[in-house]
Amino acid sequence: MKAIVIEAFGGPEQLKEKEVDKPACGVNQVLIRTQATSVNPVDFKIRQGHLKEAADQLPMILGGDVAGTVVEAGSNVTRFREGDRVFARPRQFGTYAEYVAVDADIVARIPEQLSFEEAAAIPLAAMTAWQALVDHGRLGKGQKVLIHAGAGGVGTYAIQIAKSLGAEVASTASAANEELLRSLGVDHFINYKEQDFSQILSDYDVVLDTMGGDIQRNSFKVLKSGGRLVSLVEQPDEKLAKEAGVTGSVFMMEPKGDQLEQLAELAAEGKLKSIIDETYPLTEQGLRDAHEKSESHHTRGKLVITVN
Repeated sequence: MKAIVIEAFGGPEQLKEKEVDKPACGVNQVLIRTQATSVNPVDFKIRQGHLKEAADQLPMILGGDVAGTVVEAGSNVTRFREGDRVFARPRQFGTYAEYVAVDADIVARIPEQLSFEEAAAIPLAAMTAWQALVDHGRLGKGQKVLIHAGAGGVGTYAIQIAKSLGAEVASTASAANEELLRSLGVDHFINYKEQDFSQILSDYDVVLDTMGGDIQRNSFKVLKSGGRLVSLVEQPDEKLAKEAGVTGSVFMMEPKGDQLEQLAELAAEGKLKSIIDETYPLTEQGLRDAHEKSESHHTRGKLVITVN
């Protein structure tokens, strides 16, 4: 099968098209013919060599989302059969490929309303947002949440998930993204280039930190006593958290089939939509272009890779 692999760490030029063996389907797995995958920031960070613990060994295939069709189900699998439209965030990277073998317990059916491209954008980013807000943030109806970088992949899903929970949402982004964020349900838009969120907002229950650094440190100022700062990028300062009377945590997303099914339900109900900035083909140049776009940090929503 065709796959895009890296054989060494470095720039986008390390992404190379290769013919590799099709993965075997384990007894508890489904083999998916990939119709679409996506690019997430973790992909270029691994490629650059910043997350070597995430690279089992080189050469490796990157990619953390798959949407496609089941072509084989393992002997222990009863929930899926050949021809089913499914999507997943596999436990291992490797979705820049024509076929992916995935543990069946973390696979979900794609709602009929969604295209493969829309589905491929969801798993990693939306489950990250869900776990940040629900599992770690314990966000509930009537509470207030600040979501940093609301126009990004995680941000666009986090806004919609927070609104589905009945929360009041503030979010930071550039002026060019105000209309998009308001269309997703943002109640308080903060133009980060012209406004200081820490001087405008107060008494918030949860902050979702996707940036770290000074933005994270200033986020303590907007939380109420007992509030929760959840970071995707770095451990919050324990001293600042204690002074503010709040809790701070950092986590890595874990694939969970039941959560993906809940996200699929939200999508089927029209409460969760994928914002797709651009699509690229599963080719050497396509992935290089997508990685360069992702590294620019100016992606609106997600970058999707389509497979012919």
